[in-house]
Amino acid sequence: MNSLHGKKFVASYSGGKDSALALHRALRAGLVPLGLLTTYNTDMNRSWFHGMSDATIEKVSTSLALPITLVKTSGELYHENFERALFDAKSRGAEVCVFGDIDIEDHLQWCIARCEVAGLIPHFPLWKEDRKKLVYEFIDSGFSAIITVLDTTRIPREFLGKILTRETAEAIEKSGADICGENGEYHTFTFDGPIFQHKIDFPIIEKLDLGRLAVLNIG
Repeated sequence: MNSLHGKKFVASYSGGKDSALALHRALRAGLVPLGLLTTYNTDMNRSWFHGMSDATIEKVSTSLALPITLVKTSGELYHENFERALFDAKSRGAEVCVFGDIDIEDHLQWCIARCEVAGLIPHFPLWKEDRKKLVYEFIDSGFSAIITVLDTTRIPREFLGKILTRETAEAIEKSGADICGENGEYHTFTFDGPIFQHKIDFPIIEKLDLGRLAVLNIG
């Protein structure tokens, strides 16, 4: 970690709890932020996986006081477009890309491969740490997040729209789902915390049933 102190970085930022905590740790470790990369689904006009709208992404950027580069892409060209964004970040002075992955090896190798192509150092502040401890650290550090996406085959629908507290996390675990959602059981939107200049206000428009997925549509 010390070898990265003072290095300029971009972070792969989904808007969820893990990417927020990874950004928080990178900042505390003395890395210097240049901005964030958020992948954007051109078919849905939302961020990939966590479903942030354009308006919400703009609010996140303002509150974090960091520019967000939208990596606009279809699924077929996902890795090519992400690499292109990394090349652009490197041309602007980035030396490191920060990721919020915890322990899924395929995800790790994908991120490493993209960074190798672009000539950036991949950095994983959360890697191989206990999932439950990371969830509790996120909450206890003062972050606030709402559950916005559920895989209903693995987690009860009742958790959609709940704020991620210790009590909610414990209830998720008791339901049989992974407490961290690292396997895709649930996704969150982080709207407040120590890295934000102010709490992000967002409207809840509706709850959507998309078959396997239940989605909280926030504006």
